[in-house]
Amino acid sequence: MQSKNTKPLFIVMSAPSGCGKSTLIDMLLQEYHDLQYSISCTTRAPRGEEEDGIDYHFLTVERFRELLAENAFLEYAEVHGNYYGTLKQPIVEVLAEGNSMILDIDVVGAAKVRDYVKRLPPDDPLRAGYADIFINPPDFQTLRERLERRGTDSPDVIERRLANAEGEMARAGEYMYQVTNGDLGMAYRKLCDLIDVLSGRM
Repeated sequence: MQSKNTKPLFIVMSAPSGCGKSTLIDMLLQEYHDLQYSISCTTRAPRGEEEDGIDYHFLTVERFRELLAENAFLEYAEVHGNYYGTLKQPIVEVLAEGNSMILDIDVVGAAKVRDYVKRLPPDDPLRAGYADIFINPPDFQTLRERLERRGTDSPDVIERRLANAEGEMARAGEYMYQVTNGDLGMAYRKLCDLIDVLSGRM
């Protein structure tokens, strides 16, 4: 599903934990060969089988602060004593090649990226191809059941994720587009239709 005449997109996607966002992004990456995944930077240590350059760019605090001083990040945050950030240059390079980039980020980071993009000239590729999408659960009870069914979190963690989800869903209206993931296949087709229209495939 690639055409030389398509418009390069910079897609920002957010969702509460348990909404299937990672699964949807993986499906999109398999179908759209001109779509690349934005790898975030972090100063935390790798966990489990995480690999540098695949899961994150693992940086020292010193290097992260150097990049901060160079205004290299679209957005960054300090969470539990570790820095996380999205580098601008890799996205710019991907768009310049005529490809698209997708960024998986929370509502706070998405708001920072949105504000950054709004300050750019209208013809800047980051702004011209920008689209943000919020993935909603069909309802709150379904979200609770999905989190419980995963079996990866304690009841305390699930309650915290649900509390966070309420706050995130309250900000869904800040996004240009919303897709409800009640049925994975239907949600995926909606995302494909949206990308096809925005990129000029349709």
